[in-house]
Amino acid sequence: MNTRRVVITGIGAVTPLGLSMAETWAGLLAGKSGCGPITRFDTGAMPVKVACEVKGFTPETYMDARSARRSDLFEQYAVGAAVQALRDAELVILPELAPVTGVVVGSAVGGFDTMLRQAELLRERGQRALSPFCIPMIITNGATAAVSIHVGAHGPSFSPVSACATGNDSIGQAAELIRRGAATIMLAGGADAPVSSFGIASFDQLGAVSHIGRPRPFDKARDGVVIGEGACVLVLEDLEFALARGARILAELVGYGQTTDGSHPIAPVQTGEHAARAMSLALAQAGVAPAEIGYVNAHGTATPLNDTSETAAIKLALGDAARSVPISSTKSMTGHMMGATAALEAAICVMAIRDGMIPPTMNLTDPDPLCDLDYTPNAARAARVDVAVNNAFGFGGHNSVTVIRRFSE
Repeated sequence: MNTRRVVITGIGAVTPLGLSMAETWAGLLAGKSGCGPITRFDTGAMPVKVACEVKGFTPETYMDARSARRSDLFEQYAVGAAVQALRDAELVILPELAPVTGVVVGSAVGGFDTMLRQAELLRERGQRALSPFCIPMIITNGATAAVSIHVGAHGPSFSPVSACATGNDSIGQAAELIRRGAATIMLAGGADAPVSSFGIASFDQLGAVSHIGRPRPFDKARDGVVIGEGACVLVLEDLEFALARGARILAELVGYGQTTDGSHPIAPVQTGEHAARAMSLALAQAGVAPAEIGYVNAHGTATPLNDTSETAAIKLALGDAARSVPISSTKSMTGHMMGATAALEAAICVMAIRDGMIPPTMNLTDPDPLCDLDYTPNAARAARVDVAVNNAFGFGGHNSVTVIRRFSE
């Protein structure tokens, strides 16, 4: 059986660096930081004062006011990114395309802020004060549902939840649907809006959040993530369909690998062996040798355990090639956008291929001796990229890797 090829034809993004992929990419190449003092709520005595917030987003740009009132912020971000992605692909979901168009937009945490606000209403004013849309605004499939409704998609849809690996799993699973003929067009990505008092405090209790307020991946002084938010959606299409409609093809999604540490609810296995196997599985599906890789977008959370285990994983998976391939953690600028992060980083891989530019790892001034690879410190670098690898490793031991290649017929 011939496997259908999957190409990327559109990208939409709402991030702490901008309200479009173009603005976000420009910010990344400039080394811009999305971090700043938290404005969403009064941090009071909380030790964490900094987050990577989306600024200037207006949901009514993408949806009517009634729909906006009935949706959580993560769902609004998802719709915004999906609308942008379809525009970028110059694609309209006409009635005849609706049955073969699916949506897979995952979320790691769902409607954190809605849950907090509605719980406060219940405590203060009783059940009758709750919104009848409380549950659809909280549950993690809300982003997929909101996008499906907005664009009129009637093909397969679901919402992966694999913590920080969610965005990669959404894209990888969506691609598999196209490969097996279950869909022709897929809108795939991730969305989250965890910048709330509950979200920040909960992650801080894990010991995972930076108190410095600057993400410093692979640096000796790193002390955790800076919480971010936003959404990124990619348009994936069957190659033959894309060519027939004259689509501009940005890149091809050629590999996807998944494994699980099966070890600890938070800490990654320090040998990196299971993460390395996910990389190897993705490369095997892609038919790509380690020496062909031109860029790795690292998970690079700036937590003490992730960065050493990921370095070990890259060495295991790539062998001698690990020493020469450019790597970077763009979380050093966007913060950790939870379920949206890996989707954005897949889009960053596409842009690196398109423009021949490697975005930097910012704030890397004193490298950890155990993190001794080429992490593209503090300045973007020009380099031809034909193959890019996107790593995403989530709480619970979820390891997800996608491989993206320059398109060639």
